[in-house]
Amino acid sequence: MDAAEQISTLDLTIKIAAAAINSSPYSSAPVSPLSSAFVSALQSPYISPRANADDVPTPATTLSLPSPPVSYSGSQSDDVPSTSYTPPPEKLKIVTCLPDSAPPRISFSFPIPIPRISFAKGSASPAGANAKLRSCDVYIGFHGQNPNLLRFCKWLKSELEVQGIASFTADRAKYADNQSHEIADRVICSVTFGVVIVTDYTLLNHLSLEEIRFFAQKKNLIPLFFDTDAKEIASLFSAHADNSKECKEALDGLMRCHEFKLETNEGSWRNCISRAVGILKGKLGRKSVAEREVDVCEELPFQRNKFFVGREREVLEIESAFFGCLEQESESQAGNKFISMDVGRCQEPNLEAWVEVEPTVKRAKQRKPKGGNVVCIAGSPGVGKTEVALEFAYRYSQRYKMVLWFGGEARCFRQNILNISVNMGLDVSADEEKERGRLRSFDEQEMEAFKRVKRELFRDLPYLLVIDNLETEKEWWEGKDLHDLIPRNTGGTHVIITTRLPRVMSFDTVQLKTLPLPDAMALVRGRRRKEFLTGEVEFLDKFAERLGRSSFGLWVVGCLISELGILPSNLFEALNEVEHEEVNGGSGLSNEEQQFCRTSPFLMKVLSFCAAVLQQSKGNRNLLASRMLQVGAWFAPSPVPVNLLTAAANNAASTRNKLWKWTRCLKLAFCCCSGCVSSQTWKGEEESALLLVRLGLAWKVNRQPGCWIQCHAITRTFARWKYGLGAAKATVQGVRKLGNPLATSDHLWASAFLVFGFKSEPPLVQLKAIDMVLFIKRTALPLAIGAFSTFSRCNSALELLKVCTNVLEEVEKSFVSQIQDWCHGSLCWKKALQSNQRVDEYVWQEVTLLKATLLETRARLLLRGGHFDSGEELCRTCISIRTVMLGHNHAQTLAAQETLAKLVRMRSKI
Repeated sequence: MDAAEQISTLDLTIKIAAAAINSSPYSSAPVSPLSSAFVSALQSPYISPRANADDVPTPATTLSLPSPPVSYSGSQSDDVPSTSYTPPPEKLKIVTCLPDSAPPRISFSFPIPIPRISFAKGSASPAGANAKLRSCDVYIGFHGQNPNLLRFCKWLKSELEVQGIASFTADRAKYADNQSHEIADRVICSVTFGVVIVTDYTLLNHLSLEEIRFFAQKKNLIPLFFDTDAKEIASLFSAHADNSKECKEALDGLMRCHEFKLETNEGSWRNCISRAVGILKGKLGRKSVAEREVDVCEELPFQRNKFFVGREREVLEIESAFFGCLEQESESQAGNKFISMDVGRCQEPNLEAWVEVEPTVKRAKQRKPKGGNVVCIAGSPGVGKTEVALEFAYRYSQRYKMVLWFGGEARCFRQNILNISVNMGLDVSADEEKERGRLRSFDEQEMEAFKRVKRELFRDLPYLLVIDNLETEKEWWEGKDLHDLIPRNTGGTHVIITTRLPRVMSFDTVQLKTLPLPDAMALVRGRRRKEFLTGEVEFLDKFAERLGRSSFGLWVVGCLISELGILPSNLFEALNEVEHEEVNGGSGLSNEEQQFCRTSPFLMKVLSFCAAVLQQSKGNRNLLASRMLQVGAWFAPSPVPVNLLTAAANNAASTRNKLWKWTRCLKLAFCCCSGCVSSQTWKGEEESALLLVRLGLAWKVNRQPGCWIQCHAITRTFARWKYGLGAAKATVQGVRKLGNPLATSDHLWASAFLVFGFKSEPPLVQLKAIDMVLFIKRTALPLAIGAFSTFSRCNSALELLKVCTNVLEEVEKSFVSQIQDWCHGSLCWKKALQSNQRVDEYVWQEVTLLKATLLETRARLLLRGGHFDSGEELCRTCISIRTVMLGHNHAQTLAAQETLAKLVRMRSKI
């Protein structure tokens, strides 16, 4: 070749390269020098260049230009770093129908594999362009417009990324531009394993066929059958003898690589994804920690109601809002159908794929979800809102990574949100000031804790969040809006809210009406579903009518009939003998609760009869179960361990004298009883607690270790109405003895509300000075420290400590006033108070030292929020108290001085 030809060839090469670079959307990138080798790092013999019909064949050794740089920040997870890339839908040109004139896109060819060839020594291919693609581990290919399929694929991708496995998800049939196809092609050739989600329509798409054949030939195919199985896929093709070569190869590849039997349907999503992730982790050689299989019963608070009746329409309505539903446009009479193999070659993914044999068979039409990921179940008290949410959670738990359930009561709402972090394995503790390099305010620390929970909760990983019994749309502590917790875009998470409010924000609402009469009759028959004579059935109708077909009331009556073995007529007559008392105004009930008790007289009679049954069983008194009912009303509306419930019940007073006037109705009832409740005395703690469950007054909780129960909201209202504030003090004493700041923090907060009251609410329990000291030392102080350090509840913890300090100061003032009165009193009065005064001096000392401890604790916490001036003032007061009470060189005094020195040092740095 002469010099002129060499120059011409070189000039042509430069022009081609320049034209390609100028036509690239990334033309602003710096151009590599001419000496660089334009060799793709992902060159593969399995990818052919895209060609038009009039393209001129080029030699196989043609150099390829470097791919334009690609951004790989397309992961749907905000907080999980990922090296994978899935082009976001808004950046893609989505097509549903390609014109017939469009040239076929040549993507894959299957020659005999040849080794990749580098055409230049020391090639300088741009590392930034393909480094991310080379590090991609798994390709997830799917095809279809089923929203549940897309949800499943997003879940699988996110789960892999959580495990550190970079993944790429694509439905290439929706790609309209060449750049997206090029990215997907390079990923397919570079990944270690290819997961193809196989549905009934996967093999109708030629791109899916290519993926299956390519990965099967490389022996790295892992098929996952979605809402179908290998046998069904094979049967669809066996009916047609003229299968194309490509389809046969794809089908053979599926059958050959189906060693792991990854098949899923609507009831096994979670298990299938867990298996798939475990298989890929093992094949990729990742370190795997054996994860315990979590049963859904461990996630949900209560056992599934085996006697759940009715409400099918409401459950399906929630399912439709979340997942949509399948609507079969027409059904085949003979059931004979096969898939046309010609459709697999078409460009249009939505073409009619079914070929009729005798009748016309149409594809199932997938109705999309309504678009709302939040559904409210609204209704009156006792109508069965919690039961509907519980039934939905049990039915569809496999469609979620985890079910998270917490109470929506106003006072507990904030803590319950942060408690989710424990189940999700998140750390929301307050950071030390040195860890961040700067001091953050308490508001910033609390906001960061909530952001961590929200960031994990509302992304592509699907969670089911159930907020049970939401009392208000505003958060109680700071008055924040509910949207601060639940964003408009909840990602893959679905939220169910049960509430007595008519409507919550702008969320979709399912109004729960009373049960239809047939379902009400089934519920009132009880667990044994005993058949009664016609005369007795009429009394069942009367129960349903008098109770307004309330699910809770009917269930309690059914439990009485089953457990007592009493006839409905006898029970109805006994209930009529019970007198309905007026609501006690000092029982701590809200206006709504008092109104409910007034407007539900027959239900109050039923519950009063249950209370009498707990105390009278053929002459044998079961005081423990009765006292559990009394004190259970003052615990937080959350699960209570039986040992804590027993500790509180042992401090409750007997109420037998209040039930003497019901002797006639009790005798009338028990003379007709044949059940187990009437024939034995319940002595054990767990047996007494479970008796409340058997009478329908409480739920048994799925929590370990030990036995846990939770009283129904109406049961709590009744107990407060019936017994007043007498049992509240017993609850506080029980929490003080056995309360655990970590396991039972919500009950510690409930006792703090009873003793101190917050905001404008007055305290309901008055404690003696020594009891107040013990309560603050054993309950309030550990609770505040735990809330601050473990859950970043900085402001709430400081508020609690401040309230405790104020209470102790009031006790000190009372002591001073008592001493002054004693000094100015008569001699006889001095002699009368002399013995008590010696005890008060000891308590006074304990009060003063505890006050110093509270001041030092507040100073240390204020230090972590940058409030140095306030902390210094509190710390100096603490040092003064300890110097007088303990001495200058006492260890506690020296510790307070160290805290003061740190405060002064930090303030000087500002």
